Amino acid sequence: MPLDDLLKQYAPTIMKLVPKEAWQETSYNGKIYGIPAWMSTPSRRALFIRSDLLAKTGLPAPKTVDDFLNVMRAMKKLGVENPYQLRENFKYSDTVLGAFDVIPSQFELKGDQVVPKFFDTENMMKALGVYKTMFDEGLISKDFASISVTDYTKNIEGGKAGMWSANAQGLNNFRNKIKNNVPDAKVDITASPRGPENFGGHILYSSINTSYYINSKVPKDKAIQIIKFFEWMTTPEAETYFSFGVEGDTFTKENGQVKFKEPVTPDEIDQDGFRSMFWFVHDAAYNKAREELTQNGRDMIQAMQTVVAKEGLGSVRFVPRLEAFAKYPDAAPQGDDVGPKLIIDHMVKMIYGKEPISDWPKVIEEYKAKGGNDIVKEATERYKKGSGVIVTNNRS
Repeated sequence: MPLDDLLKQYAPTIMKLVPKEAWQETSYNGKIYGIPAWMSTPSRRALFIRSDLLAKTGLPAPKTVDDFLNVMRAMKKLGVENPYQLRENFKYSDTVLGAFDVIPSQFELKGDQVVPKFFDTENMMKALGVYKTMFDEGLISKDFASISVTDYTKNIEGGKAGMWSANAQGLNNFRNKIKNNVPDAKVDITASPRGPENFGGHILYSSINTSYYINSKVPKDKAIQIIKFFEWMTTPEAETYFSFGVEGDTFTKENGQVKFKEPVTPDEIDQDGFRSMFWFVHDAAYNKAREELTQNGRDMIQAMQTVVAKEGLGSVRFVPRLEAFAKYPDAAPQGDDVGPKLIIDHMVKMIYGKEPISDWPKVIEEYKAKGGNDIVKEATERYKKGSGVIVTNNRS
């Protein structure tokens, strides 16, 4: 059901709060069809660092790629097992790729074509060279290419990692779980190192988390009630309910201030998670009301506002996805943050020394021959027509 008229009449707050980029992603042929849980900042990922280990090295937080390497080398000398925690498919590992602006899942306009960023041969080879140095010097695990999300998390929480990339929202979780194993550990978010063109950071996400649609067969009076319900979700009353529950049951107030005890038992945790699941329409970047109650939460918000929001690498994105992606799955990005399998395989081989990094131009030719030409052709045509194209910009 097209929702423009209903939203304008019954949901003025939603219309005001949702960023235009999010409306773009839920519209078709100029009409709004979806109501999103939006992201106030599409920059969410961050570089985490064990500040206690950094202090022991005597070095400042890294600002450049060379600094980044030197901090890892110093951590290695301290006995840190994984100065940088990498995982399979280069997922959550934008730190180096972002410094050279060659994140393999992203596209950019070059001349009159829209091409994958890994077409930038010079910077791609530089990024691979940095990873090769990290591998050769033992700054990343020798089995980095097969590190699962489970082992990635275990290593970090077990105190075996010096730096890693993850969603900034996880600061509280990392601090608490690492302290269980390393009581003196200090975990912070730090600025990502910058490359030769002063780029740095991680992928910019979509401006929506989820989106809600109303079936065209729903009667208008019922659709109006649904829209009003979503509009209520933007009120302070709704924020309090979805964040804390029911006053006198799951939280109390003292002098107008919420007093909330974080859920501990499995039943409390389940109830808390179940309730928050139904907060359909709101800013999904983080729960401000909840985070502001703790020092870790306040630190996360500050890092989001002062570090993370100033980083991030944009892309030419397509909603819906390119049809050529389905036709050539090995040449298509495996997700917003994971490049094509064909590309990842060559990256791994080059870091392990099985192929020379200087062969990267040959990799691009192979990609073109195995579907890349069709992907570039469709991407360029869609861009020129402005058909389902969303461009997020690099941040300085």
